[in-house]
Amino acid sequence: MRAVAYKTPQPISAETSLIDVELPMPEAGGHDLLVEIKAVSVNPVDVKVRAHSAPPADELKVLGWDAAGIVKAIGADVTLFKPGDEVFYSGVISRPGSNAEFHLVDERIVGTKPKSLDFAAAAALPLTSITAYEALFDRLKVQDAVSGAGRAILIIGGAGGVGSIAIQIARALTDLTVIATASRPETQGWVKELGAHHVVDHSRPIAPQVAALGIGAPGFIFSTTNTDSHIGDIVEAIAPQGRFALIDDPKMLDIVPFKRKAVSVHWELMFTRPLYGTPDMIEQHKLLNKISELIDAGKIRTTLSEIVGPINAANLQTAHAMVESGRMKGKAVLAGF
Repeated sequence: MRAVAYKTPQPISAETSLIDVELPMPEAGGHDLLVEIKAVSVNPVDVKVRAHSAPPADELKVLGWDAAGIVKAIGADVTLFKPGDEVFYSGVISRPGSNAEFHLVDERIVGTKPKSLDFAAAAALPLTSITAYEALFDRLKVQDAVSGAGRAILIIGGAGGVGSIAIQIARALTDLTVIATASRPETQGWVKELGAHHVVDHSRPIAPQVAALGIGAPGFIFSTTNTDSHIGDIVEAIAPQGRFALIDDPKMLDIVPFKRKAVSVHWELMFTRPLYGTPDMIEQHKLLNKISELIDAGKIRTTLSEIVGPINAANLQTAHAMVESGRMKGKAVLAGF
């Protein structure tokens, strides 16, 4: 089968940073589905792994943690899907990725593809949707109000992949006032279009802009990017006893200033459940089906912003470079081989 892989970590500009290869066809066993890949999207995790993680000597590493496709075969223990089902999912970081014609994935982290979306539009959603949903409901527990706080959430990096879907999920499933950050006219327009009640500019001090809204200190803050640059504003803006979640990888993060406000700090990583095989891993299957239902009901929309082209090394290099620029709006997708 055709696939895209790499042998050594290199800058994306290097000719061999990603290469087209032929690999053996995988076989489904246990809880695995064998999925014929129709579309994939690129996330910051793809970029980070490619740049820093070397596979064993003389071995190839296949990236890709977002996919949509058709189930071609199933393992003996599979109960949730059958061959022919259309699915979408984000896989797990400890297994070969989805940048291949066929891919193995555990059924318990797979959802039924939204019927109203094509494969490309569906492939933009899984990783960011799981991340946003788990951050909102499992980490921040936004369903439980913070006493005395404004019934609001501040989403830092509202125009990115996770921010774009977090805004929509918060609007569709909660009564929170959604404040999102964006710094350029096109990204500010994008987050407003997705449903943010208020938009503030993260290129300027955030806390004074949030205070000026007059809705009270938000009980919840969700940071998707550049957390270390905004930590002072986060400490200032959040309500006493508030809850703060982040997903990025600051080189250093001093959380001591949160002590005065008794703020709880939560890290979200959507790979944790499948990586450790947690007893509640199937929650990601349920979560993706919920997202699919919301899409088909017209309550949220895909965050696909650009189809780069078919799945090959050259187009994946282009998509990686787009993500590395830090100026992405929504998600970049590759469709077909």
